[in-house]
Amino acid sequence: MLQTLKNIDLTPFILSFKLAGITTLILFIISLPLAWYLSQTKSKNKPYLEAITSLPIVLPPSVLGFYILIVFAKVDLAFTFTGLVIASCFYSLPFMVQPLQSGFEGLNKNMLEASYISGKGKIETILKVALPNIKPALMSAIIISFAHTVGEFGVVLMVGGSIPDETKVASVAIYELVEIMDYSTAHIYSAIMVGISFLVLLGVYIFNYKESRY
Repeated sequence: MLQTLKNIDLTPFILSFKLAGITTLILFIISLPLAWYLSQTKSKNKPYLEAITSLPIVLPPSVLGFYILIVFAKVDLAFTFTGLVIASCFYSLPFMVQPLQSGFEGLNKNMLEASYISGKGKIETILKVALPNIKPALMSAIIISFAHTVGEFGVVLMVGGSIPDETKVASVAIYELVEIMDYSTAHIYSAIMVGISFLVLLGVYIFNYKESRY
């Protein structure tokens, strides 16, 4: 057991966290205006945009990964870390957009109107009025998007394959360990992932619980 622990390669976990961190940052920048628009618009096109945004939730990862792979193969992004980041942004998009949209929709409209009347523009209203008042939704969006990207398997395997130090993230490493029947190491990798997932979710619930008490 001790020998197995000594032989644990942490690179897949580092790659997973790097991928999740970059993806979450990009998603926040993209999703903020999108979630705001969806929360405020009365356009007839809103249901279509919401359906497109939510597709990754119901699509099998292999289907989404297959079509992304076809596109990436034409622009030399397949089996690269950059390609993994872009694919992860597509797959984790609804996990960032939906909590933000729900948070914005729950805001007091009078508060927003007061911001506009006081001379604040739309961007300033979002950043200085809306976001500070949806902290639980914001925290949920960021942490769940991060955790979801860390744990993703199907899309990253399809698009990134398993290139050491480049695209071999933790979920792919576990899959390969099971394939070669190295269950002892797979147990350790899996236990680390379970622990990380639990701590992430616990952090979200503790934060939301504390916020709800004020």
